[in-house]
Amino acid sequence: MTEQALGITAVERDTGLSKDTLRVWERRYGFPQPERDAAGDRLYPAAQVRRLHLLKQLLAQGHRPGRIVGASEAELQALLAQRQASRPSIVPGPAGDAEGLSAAQNELLDLIKQQRLDEFRRQLTQQLLREGLAVGVTQWIAPLARRVGELWMAGVWAVFEEHLFSECVQQTLRQAIQSLPQQLLHEHPRVLLTTFPGEAHGLGLLMAEAMMTLEGCHCLSVGVQTPLADIVLAARATRADVVALSFSGYLSTVAVNEGLSQLRSALPDSVALWAGGSSPALLRREDATGLRLVTRLQDVAAEVQRWREGALARP
Repeated sequence: MTEQALGITAVERDTGLSKDTLRVWERRYGFPQPERDAAGDRLYPAAQVRRLHLLKQLLAQGHRPGRIVGASEAELQALLAQRQASRPSIVPGPAGDAEGLSAAQNELLDLIKQQRLDEFRRQLTQQLLREGLAVGVTQWIAPLARRVGELWMAGVWAVFEEHLFSECVQQTLRQAIQSLPQQLLHEHPRVLLTTFPGEAHGLGLLMAEAMMTLEGCHCLSVGVQTPLADIVLAARATRADVVALSFSGYLSTVAVNEGLSQLRSALPDSVALWAGGSSPALLRREDATGLRLVTRLQDVAAEVQRWREGALARP
């Protein structure tokens, strides 16, 4: 089946690269090379969109457009592999095949490829019930999501398959969160969860919500791509104790750092700011802004406990 080409608006939304950037690269570097529809509008083939995702990740790692936009896909993959090999794993996967997945996990992904979505959701739900939500998130969903991203970037999975996986997992995970006993919930901390504009991937945010809910946090997710001013308004309106943000690596390091600094300045000192995810921008120590980095899902429990101990110590 031929993969459908995307218009420039869809590419901007999917990659986080602005329309202006795409046009400038096209003129300056000769890539991307969009096709044209009957109306003369740009259409970007799936292979070019995958390469744009590679470029976006490398830009976030500090590479300059002039050095990478004209590189081949093999060269881009090599640069990305080199960086990944030099950094610690955010969420370690269980022992398994060469990609770090067990046979059972690979069978789950095969169900998505075969579009047996009800069976995928059923088996994933059973796994969450069998092993518990925390293990299900850290040792099943997170490694599966990482592998799907790798398969998509390598061109093995189509865009629609990656979207099917994400939707099925989010449906299953939301259902699991909603089924948790109400006795788990505490009044505090009240956690507002969201992402910055340009960060459209919400699965990491939902995994964090699951881990926080297990710790008794009162969670309120306002979805993805919330403008900074609205994050501040939402934090005030919901009386949030914590604002938690997820970063997958699609925003540049500059955008992440500047956004976090602006948000920290705009939030009251009493509101904690937590950031997590796989973005290279988070591979730095907390600074005087009061930002807390929670880059591993396994560390959520300790961070919640640290917050509660601090709250008890405050007058």
